[in-house]
Order: sequence, then structure tokens, then C-alpha cells
Amino acid sequence: MPGEAMLGLHVSIADSLDLAVDRASEVGATTFQIFTRNPNQWKFNPLADETIKLFKTKRKEAGFRRIVDHMPYLPNLASPLGPTMKISRYTLQEELKRCDALAVDYLVAHLGSHLGSGIAVGVRNVAEACNLALAQSSGESTILLENMAGQKNSVGSRFEELRLIIDKVEERERVGVCFDSCHAFASGFDLSSKDAVERSMEIFNESVGNEFLKVVHLNDSKGTLGAKLDRHEFVGEGKIGTQGLRAFLKHRWIRDKPIIMETPYDDLEGMKRSMAAARKLLR
Repeated sequence: MPGEAMLGLHVSIADSLDLAVDRASEVGATTFQIFTRNPNQWKFNPLADETIKLFKTKRKEAGFRRIVDHMPYLPNLASPLGPTMKISRYTLQEELKRCDALAVDYLVAHLGSHLGSGIAVGVRNVAEACNLALAQSSGESTILLENMAGQKNSVGSRFEELRLIIDKVEERERVGVCFDSCHAFASGFDLSSKDAVERSMEIFNESVGNEFLKVVHLNDSKGTLGAKLDRHEFVGEGKIGTQGLRAFLKHRWIRDKPIIMETPYDDLEGMKRSMAAARKLLR
């Protein structure tokens, strides 16, 4: 795999976590993303030693250079509400420990909503959650802040908000950004042409710094530019379109990163179709 683009998608862990490696390999992916647990529940079971061993063995044999875990959907790391803050921070801490155990490289986190308390409060809460999780971590997994789609009260829709959080994280070498193309487009950063991609990526570099860009979510958008609609579309079939996504994929700060698709097509044939469409854009 050395030299190849790291291109993949989100794959299921149904029946056994290690089967995610098999599923990614079956569709020709060279990277992949998983949930390590049910993303719609607070409760979870600890990882069995045998599960950890099998996952790591399969990953090594398949030759995946980088793999990604995604946080569950329920936590709101930016929340100012005590009970929500507490369980959200606990979830991040435990999920990072799971990544450490599995030797997963990156943990992608949605940042959530400040619920009207203001960006400064949301930024502080997310940074504190990251600091607490990293302080308890005994591994090397990196927390990635995912840019948001511009929904009301969201934290991280503007690139400068991501940098404000990064600047408050004590272990700076273990925090970065997951750049979601649909979210960026939805929040007003145009990616629909080569020139637009260059402008938007320059804004990202000026606001955050391209050295913090670690993973890419390659998603087209059902909504128009700036619509604040977090609805993914199949690659090339949305409002960003083929021209823009091709330029995005080939951008100098994007092309060597793990590129993950989160499309509506999660069956075997759908995943193969996603991989074929993305590979065509990379030519």
C-alpha cells in the first residue's frame, strides 16, 4: 500500500469489530473509519482482549497505514449543561482509551452546540473535554475536531473556532482537524471549482494551519452553498459536484491524507460504487 492514496469509507462492525477490516479490504479500501460501539447509545461493553488482538492482527496483515474511529452521536462536548457535559466528557475519555487499545490512529469528534451560551463558552468546553481525555490516555491516538455544517449555535463551523480550541489543548501534538467537505460547503466555504477550492483551503490554512489537517471526510452535499444543511450526498451527485471534488481531492493539502467517504450506500455493491467514483476523481 505505500505510495497509494489512502482512500476508504465508513464500514460496519456488525457481528464483530475485526470484520470491519475484512469489509474495507473487500472493496479495495486503503483506509477506513468505524464506530467501536453503537453510536446511538450511551451504554457500551468493554472491548475483549481477544477482540483487540484480532483487530490489530488483521489490520497489520492488511497493511492499513491509518485508520479512523468516529465518536458516538449523542455527546455534546460544547454543552454548558452540567449533566450533559459530564457524560459527554466521559464518553470522549472512554472512546479515546478504546482507540489507544486498538491502535486506531485518529478519533473524530463532532463538537456540538453551545446552546446559546456563546462561542467562547463552547470553545472552552470542547478544549477542556479534550484536555481531560488526553490526560487519561496512555496511548498515541489523536483527537480530531470535525468542522461543523453551520447549524444554529454549533461550535466549529468557522475555521477560526477550530484554531481557538486547538490553542487551548495542552497536548498540541495529539489534536488536529478532520475536514468534512459537505460540512464546509454547507457552512459557506465554496468547493465547487478549482479556484473555489484553492480560496477555501487558503482560508483554512490562514485560520487553522494546514499542519493540523489530518483526515478528510469526502462527502458531496444535498444542500446548496451556505445552506447549513448537514446532508451527505453520493460523491459527484450533489451540489459540490464532480469538478469541485476532483479539485479538492487533488489539492496539495488533501491528497496525502486518509480520505473517508460517509455516503448513504453502505451495502457491498454501494461501497464498491463509492470507491470506483472516488478513484475516478483521483485520476
